[in-house]
Amino acid sequence: MPVLKPRHLCAMAAAVVLTVTAPATAASAADSAALREVLFVANNWDGTADVIKSSGDLAKIGRINVIPDKDARMAEINANPIKWIYFMAIRNSVGEGHDQFADDMYSTPDGKSVVVSRPSFADVVSIDLATGKVNWRFPVSGYRADHMAVSPDGTRVAVSASTANTVHVLNINTGQQLGSFATGDKPHENIFTKDGKYIWNMAIGDVNTDSDAPWLDWTKGDRHITVVDATTYKQVKTIDMRDKLDAIGLTDYSDAVRPAVFSPDESKLYFQVSFFNGFFEYDVATDKITRTKTLPKNPATSDDRTTMVNDSRHHGISMSPDGSKLCVAGTMDDYATVVNRTTLQEGPLVPASKPYWATVSGDGKSCVVSESGADQVTAIDFATGRKTVSVPVGDHPQRVRLGHVAADWTSPSS
Repeated sequence: MPVLKPRHLCAMAAAVVLTVTAPATAASAADSAALREVLFVANNWDGTADVIKSSGDLAKIGRINVIPDKDARMAEINANPIKWIYFMAIRNSVGEGHDQFADDMYSTPDGKSVVVSRPSFADVVSIDLATGKVNWRFPVSGYRADHMAVSPDGTRVAVSASTANTVHVLNINTGQQLGSFATGDKPHENIFTKDGKYIWNMAIGDVNTDSDAPWLDWTKGDRHITVVDATTYKQVKTIDMRDKLDAIGLTDYSDAVRPAVFSPDESKLYFQVSFFNGFFEYDVATDKITRTKTLPKNPATSDDRTTMVNDSRHHGISMSPDGSKLCVAGTMDDYATVVNRTTLQEGPLVPASKPYWATVSGDGKSCVVSESGADQVTAIDFATGRKTVSVPVGDHPQRVRLGHVAADWTSPSS
């Protein structure tokens, strides 16, 4: 069932974001003979990451504590009134009454560490997979860390600093900042192009206010896509979907781009927006929205926009490796579905409890969604659109990412 968004935040701490998403291959340069491909599941509310098989039955392999330094971080927060205000604001707004300890994660190319963004601690940390200890820590600008993306070679990680309208790009092995760039309001999703030359960032604006009516959309802030050179971190262009939506008569639709995924040739971008039960197809060359797909509504889901958690009616989209199928997480409508990319016809609506992410299994045969309302992840077969398996994970799973661990890895004793 939908959860009503908490309101009445301190003005100093208003407007932080959730969100979404490009599949990654974090160990392309690693010695595959010594590594095991896995899925990392970020359990945002309990500060853990489950490590499960990347395909098949998704069986659990182990678990990592991603907040081993919690006492030190809380001491810092409690000693700083501004940090404490933001910490509590995150808990009472986007956290729905919970702390956000594990938003996004990627393994290093050698499979020895996992890098995690921690919204409530406003940082990125590297956790040693053998010992469970922190290798390095990078405090982001502002007061909240969010979605990340890893470069195709696995050596750089980009993280959104949502309250600072900034993306930091770090060396994944050392945590050293290689560069940064400015974005629109509340940067969210980051995507590296497959050649590693560009980074696309989607800014979603203020998602935790009551001004959700279409006529108040202008209050949500400056929402646009920022495209930067991934070497110089200089802006190449910006894309505002407002005029594209207006051009096709959708003036009442939000232009806050949420999770998005490129076609294999990167000629098309498929993206979700706030409040909408569906997605759009955007042609990169012509700079136009070429198709709109509206997906079914759940009769039990209210159309009242203020009941949609962080404005995200549908949040999570992925694509099969051959580009023939899309997989969509219908978050507030409590289902996930596979969509034929040519016809845009959806398959069976697979019941799922507040699915908040969609990725692709290691073998490319399944879409894997995180059911944040049921504390499990579910695999859906791309070929049939049918559910194949669900496995339990920790509290409020969100991001699910492919990565690698040592072939003989077991959970750290700590």
